[in-house]
Amino acid sequence: MNISAIRAPRAAATLIVVRDAASLGVEVLLLRRAQGDDYFSGAWVFPGGRVDVGDRQSQRFCVNLDDATASFRLGLPHHGLDYYVAAIRECFEEAGLLFATTDSGEAPDFQDEGGTRVADWRTQLQRNERDWNSLCEDAGLCLSVDQLVYFSHWITPIGMAKRFDTRFFLAKAPAGQIAVHDGTEMVEQLWITPADALAQSATLRFVDATRHTLATLVDFDSVASLLAWAREPREIRAITPRIAMGRAGRQSVLPHEWAWAEIGKLDSQGQGTASCELLPGVAVRLSERVIRVMANNGSLMTGPGTNSYLVGGGESNEWAVIDPGPLDTLHVEALLAAAPGKIRWILATHTHKDHSPAVALLKSRTGASVYGRVADFPVRQDATFLPDRILYGGECVALPGPSTLRAIHTPGHASNHICYLLEEEKLLFTGDQVMQASTVVIDPPDGDMAAYLVSLQALLSEDLAWLAPGHGFLMTDTHQAITHIIQHRHKREAKVRAVLRAHGPASEALLLAEVYDDVPQILHGAAKRSLLAHLIKLKNEGAAEEYKGMWR
Repeated sequence: MNISAIRAPRAAATLIVVRDAASLGVEVLLLRRAQGDDYFSGAWVFPGGRVDVGDRQSQRFCVNLDDATASFRLGLPHHGLDYYVAAIRECFEEAGLLFATTDSGEAPDFQDEGGTRVADWRTQLQRNERDWNSLCEDAGLCLSVDQLVYFSHWITPIGMAKRFDTRFFLAKAPAGQIAVHDGTEMVEQLWITPADALAQSATLRFVDATRHTLATLVDFDSVASLLAWAREPREIRAITPRIAMGRAGRQSVLPHEWAWAEIGKLDSQGQGTASCELLPGVAVRLSERVIRVMANNGSLMTGPGTNSYLVGGGESNEWAVIDPGPLDTLHVEALLAAAPGKIRWILATHTHKDHSPAVALLKSRTGASVYGRVADFPVRQDATFLPDRILYGGECVALPGPSTLRAIHTPGHASNHICYLLEEEKLLFTGDQVMQASTVVIDPPDGDMAAYLVSLQALLSEDLAWLAPGHGFLMTDTHQAITHIIQHRHKREAKVRAVLRAHGPASEALLLAEVYDDVPQILHGAAKRSLLAHLIKLKNEGAAEEYKGMWR
């Protein structure tokens, strides 16, 4: 597939209809689509469908909301009201619920107990015996678009045969009306609490947007509280899943999932060729210049495992390895197998035991030159690391490609920590300076919290497009990721200060329990080291002091 073949999404609207259900809380209306040959076949969904050309003509029937206001809410330059109209029309066609009044302000008398008049009206629409606008005209309808609350925005993944740019709206079920699915496009209906729906997800098939929406609705115990929350000012961003390969085959990945950014870089055409899982020993081509191989050393501290990167190529087909990883013969063999050509350089971001112990073995197999620096303190460091060239920061290592790696000294996590910037791609190999899914441990005496924050702040001045972490997938939104870590450390320090004010003098045990009350107990051993780093920073700044193991 080339870029010109990517299908543009069609405008669509969906209406999430909810009601109060006694002690059950909020119930939502779900409809099951008829079996077919597309992605939505047989799925349980909310009423909705495409925005039709005629929906714009229906704006004259709308009350208490104009196109300018509707467009502003949806972040559109114009024609936003079309989506509101489409949501009401599709809900009527598929579920038999009509969000409208008559010219006199009364509820339209179109439903008898058996819903036969609804069926008649919908049949006329389906048979094209009359159109939606003529129905509104003849029945004197005023469409209650003001009852719809803009809820979310979903775009179908690139690469799918049918794509939709869908605005989701939320509304309370109209009083006195009975939902009646059309029996053609929708073959079954269900009023159900979001929690019960999700509990039955093994038998009720949901697409991503439906499942995600149900998960959002779970926390509300009344329609009033749900609508009040939905009406609060908030940023609504488009959510576009991406298709990738996993152990279970093709699956969709949402923007909040770790693999999402990398999938977009490796598979811009949406063919589903990128992996949504990190697998040890598997070589992943990240660009013309970069290959990643992950070590099989996953743990609480290393996440999925330690990433090693091959960088280089070019006409000479020579390569550098950044962080050969733990002393694991199988991982070294995987690196040798993944290298398209000769390995001539080995660079270490730092010498913690999951990043550099394989340096000596890889050097013995390749004769490569080793670059990096030795830590100031030997505790919990790789004592075997002996660089042929010591890096101080600012040096550029010229590789084939052409590829230029600029060393940036980033002390804090470790005194000898170095990030490497691949200048041609604005890609920063972060080692443990920035990790995905968690923050790093700062372990004194070699770890220094004040130095770590200074190093992070310095990285914000770099022009970065991508981060290649020592653990995890490629990361974009680089400055946002770095800023998030800085903010997290400041918030943690604020908690330390607050506990010292409330309890000082306080023991490290008390501080650990209260400052890291949001961290699982199993991680408190590592958290204790970062806590000490915060305390030392505050002590050096004159904001805390220690006496006989007590802090104040």
